Amino acid sequence: MDESEKHKAFEEEEKRIFETIKKIKHRIAVFSGKGGVGKTTISVNLAYSIQLEGYTAGILDADITGPNVAKMLGVKDELIMLNNSIIPFEKHGLKMISVAGFLKPGQPIIWRGPLRSKMINQFLADVDWGELDYLIADLPPGTGDEILTIAQNMKPDYAVIATTPQEVSVIDAERAITLAKKLEIPFIGVIENMSGFICPVCKNKIDLFGSGGGKKLAEDYDVQFLGSIPIDINARILSDKGKPIVLEKPNCEVTNAFKSIANLIEVHFMESVIEK
Repeated sequence: MDESEKHKAFEEEEKRIFETIKKIKHRIAVFSGKGGVGKTTISVNLAYSIQLEGYTAGILDADITGPNVAKMLGVKDELIMLNNSIIPFEKHGLKMISVAGFLKPGQPIIWRGPLRSKMINQFLADVDWGELDYLIADLPPGTGDEILTIAQNMKPDYAVIATTPQEVSVIDAERAITLAKKLEIPFIGVIENMSGFICPVCKNKIDLFGSGGGKKLAEDYDVQFLGSIPIDINARILSDKGKPIVLEKPNCEVTNAFKSIANLIEVHFMESVIEK
């Protein structure tokens, strides 16, 4: 392929991405400065909480080298191609795409940054998302190529920064907020995950990783604090089984926290429309 053909292919891909994005009302990027803070758990349960409010939603698993969304949804099928389009998986009405649909169990993705970005572009250009109220991108940790690609091409209008109360996590989340601002994502919110452990015996809350780090972070950087999500062993057990806790335990404290966060995001966008 010569330079002229490459340029034409690039322009065609950009056009397909534009056609996809204009059918999606709101685009949320979930990321943080470090791994292990629960971004995928947040992405999955936030998407279903939004859906429970009556909206259509989808998840783009942008963590190319560590895709876990399919596991948390219990999706084991291979991707389907139809008329040059990729058909997203669908579970309980939620649409989802992940590179896990291309992989055999245990198969690693050993790609440099440009190839990972190319895959994300394909998820935006060639997946038949249809019309959606919300598309949530579950991003890898850090500040690598995938985040830059999502910011440039998905054009998120809200960044959800995930942290735990622990100081080392908050420090990395600070970098994520700074990055979101540099990428000119219009609105930013912070979620404090693993905010206390609910003892299954006495039902008391134990602050294993401290408390209040996420809220203080949001205040220091003048961004929205969306809420705290406690540790619940059921969330881990159900995730391993591909069953989101907001669907399986609709009245537990974790589910109520996610519903509250979804409501805050919904209100934010409603107010933004009114201001315009």
